[in-house]
Amino acid sequence: MITFCVSVILLLGGYFIYGRFAEKVFNIMPDRPTPAMANSDGVDFVPMSWPKIFLIQLLNIAGLGPIFGALAGALWGPVVFLWIVFGCIFAGAVHDFISGMMSLRHNGESISEIIGIYLGKHIKRIMLVFIVALLILVGAVFISGPAKLMAALTPKSLDAQFWAVYILIYYFIATIFPIDKIIGRIYPIFGIALVIMAVGIAGGIILKGYHIPELQFANLHPKGLPIWPLMFITVACGAISGFHSTQSPMMARCLKNEIFGRKAFYGAMIAEGLIALIWAAAGMAFFGSTAELGKELAANTAGGAVHKISISLLGGFGGILAILGVIACPITTGDTAFRSARLTISDAFKINQCPILKRLLIAAPLFIAGYGLTFIRFDIIWRYFAWANQTLAMVILWTAAVYLRKNGRFYWIAAIPAAFMTTVSCTYILIAPEGFALPANISYFGGIAAAVVAFSVFMLKKMDVEMPKCDKIQEKQESIV
Repeated sequence: MITFCVSVILLLGGYFIYGRFAEKVFNIMPDRPTPAMANSDGVDFVPMSWPKIFLIQLLNIAGLGPIFGALAGALWGPVVFLWIVFGCIFAGAVHDFISGMMSLRHNGESISEIIGIYLGKHIKRIMLVFIVALLILVGAVFISGPAKLMAALTPKSLDAQFWAVYILIYYFIATIFPIDKIIGRIYPIFGIALVIMAVGIAGGIILKGYHIPELQFANLHPKGLPIWPLMFITVACGAISGFHSTQSPMMARCLKNEIFGRKAFYGAMIAEGLIALIWAAAGMAFFGSTAELGKELAANTAGGAVHKISISLLGGFGGILAILGVIACPITTGDTAFRSARLTISDAFKINQCPILKRLLIAAPLFIAGYGLTFIRFDIIWRYFAWANQTLAMVILWTAAVYLRKNGRFYWIAAIPAAFMTTVSCTYILIAPEGFALPANISYFGGIAAAVVAFSVFMLKKMDVEMPKCDKIQEKQESIV
């Protein structure tokens, strides 16, 4: 219990202390017009209040990651708390904040366009395909997961495929409608419900006397799978997620002032870390051991574990509400994944998104591909999603480091986690069965070597892109003062 409570305090403290430091490093400009105010179009560029943006961003990024990923990560034991807390504060929240603010500084551009500006056109082309594929993969994951949970709550005749079709129909509508018509109206409500349900699960574990294990530096995974790098990939969204960078531009197009960036981006990631922390603790405490948790996940999947924990801790009515909160979470991420894919493609090919027909022409193929992926086993999709997720996070952190260095800022806050995530992603793809399945010693060496090469290229690269005019003006004002 002490470890859990300290972890909560550290996450909250990280928002107020390190979040403000990141804000200072980025050099916030309250007087600079945001894309929402300068380019309002009634479709994607729509000014919104920061509390509404925070709740929408939380739902956009949360999905199944901080719930299913945290339960799977809990198989390694309380050591998962360390990754959730420190990964979230120093990597995940920095990644989300800077990616959102870079988009805001570049007129709300999609993340693939930002990559092109700072890492070059060739990498942009590669990452454009990579990002769209990831977003379709995310959409498929967040069709399958909630569909199975809905099937568990309804008569047997309404199976997972039945709900998958209806979820897909909703995704299609939400993807092509103006952002304030559906997302802006109902997501804040679901966001509040998600927070309440997470607090309810935490309260149930504590009040009913379940034992949350204390930190021990041991690998408790029932199958003995190595902590490095598997746990760092498995937890994914609960600590750092490249997928978040695809969502941040949507909210960057709605932010009224740069001073709300920390609340909207850094704050939403900290909130997701808290949710992941709660579900990881619940998984270990409720089932009593990582061995029993492993048996439950093997027998009934993470969706079954969520159902059992929610019903047992909160009773029938409260449990259904909790499960609905868990269902709303991935559904509201899935539709914004498809929406982000639409925006990414439209930005890349300069397709005006005001006419609804053009939105339909881009969205339709995306949904056909996403639905096709729902017929693949969920665990297989999840593994590839998790690796692609963390690989994108690696690229975005390097992009952030280049941006900060070009603008004369303290780039180490992005460069250090970028090097770390390079090691994680490269080691995983070398050692994983779905990757190259190489021996551990070769994989570890390869991961470290990749990080050293990436860091060397970063440090030796000539920063020849001109500093944005807004930053030049601010730097001049600071030097005068």
